[in-house]
Amino acid sequence: MADKPEEPERGDLAPRDDEPTFRPSPLEIDTKLSIAVDLPPAPPQEVPEDEAAVAIDDIPVDPGFVASPTEPTTTSVAIVASRLATGPTATQQQDAGDGVVPLPGTDGHSDAFAQSRRDRLRGEHSPQPEPAAMLTADRLLEVNRKTRPGPEGPWQRFVYNVTFRTVNLGDSAKVRARKELDHRIQKQFEGGTRFVPVLTRKGGVGKTTITTLLGMALADAREDRIIAVDANPDRGTLSERVPKQTRATVRDVVHKAASIGGFTDFSALVSRDETRLDILASDTDPLLSEAFDENDYNVVADLAARFYSIVLTDCGTGIVHSVMRATLQRADEIVIVSGGSVDEARLASETLTWLEANGYTDLVRNAVVALNTATHATNLVKLEEIESHFRSRVRAIVRIPYDPQLAAGSVVNWKDLKPLTKLSARALAALVVEGLPGERA
Repeated sequence: MADKPEEPERGDLAPRDDEPTFRPSPLEIDTKLSIAVDLPPAPPQEVPEDEAAVAIDDIPVDPGFVASPTEPTTTSVAIVASRLATGPTATQQQDAGDGVVPLPGTDGHSDAFAQSRRDRLRGEHSPQPEPAAMLTADRLLEVNRKTRPGPEGPWQRFVYNVTFRTVNLGDSAKVRARKELDHRIQKQFEGGTRFVPVLTRKGGVGKTTITTLLGMALADAREDRIIAVDANPDRGTLSERVPKQTRATVRDVVHKAASIGGFTDFSALVSRDETRLDILASDTDPLLSEAFDENDYNVVADLAARFYSIVLTDCGTGIVHSVMRATLQRADEIVIVSGGSVDEARLASETLTWLEANGYTDLVRNAVVALNTATHATNLVKLEEIESHFRSRVRAIVRIPYDPQLAAGSVVNWKDLKPLTKLSARALAALVVEGLPGERA
């Protein structure tokens, strides 16, 4: 029997002829290599106190764990509303003892939250009857492309039209200022008529002119009725500042008071200008005007209070006249007219002193001074010093500039006044309206 060829030992690298040759790939060689780097230990991470207070503990989760059907798999978290600045109600105070403050409107009581505008915008009814004034366009109309009004201003309007009404830049700064002034003048009143006398102790300072400007500015911006009554016992000229439509005077109103049943009857005795300001003239005969006393003024005032929201009274220079006493007793606010000269400013200040001495301190503090700069010697006087003096005694002061139409002493056309004159008159109207009580029993 022939001998078998000798096999190489297993340690021999020579492969056998019948065995395949295996060679490691470069990828296997790379994966088997490793490099050890000796690095310093990483410093412990410090967590700020504010983050640690709200941090959630790391809890290991077993993916193989399934809760039993009887055990809840979720947790309810009670959300507690923060305490409001308006102060809690009785129910909230009781709950606050347990550390919980209920959400607004959840206690079943009609509180201030039910009266909020947000609730009304959602359609929730108010527990109290709402006046018709609450039905405003801001509340009822959705602001969108169709309901949003186009901008005012040359450049804003041009962009609006060029972009086919898709780009609305809003009103210009001048228009926004005008609308803001309109909003101040259009303040709503509840609870009767407001009376505003316009007075001073010196004649010839433009008291009738200021009354006309104030009335026109109010009537032009507001939607309710405004009337100016000439209560000057010394032949007033208020009716000559508007186109006359009747020859009736305050005396006719007194005589026909019993037969005046509605506004149509009363409107036949007044003159109305383009701004819808009604003017009730005084008697032209000085003898008859002297007979116009406190009782007659009260009759006229009572009738005017039935049809008008604001009654302006052009008072005479006789501050101790009985008509003046009736006027001040009804006054909600007063307007003091001062000229630009030294004696005119001093007499206007003395008018305030007389009012304070006779129990009208509140009217003085809430008064508005109209400084008429169209009088003589105005350019020789430091007007800022006059304004500084009156600011220490009254609520506000407005400077009325010179206007040729006013200086003529004839009919005043509101649209023909200079822009600065109309702006000053509107500023005076806004200040007067702000000083009037919004609600009154």
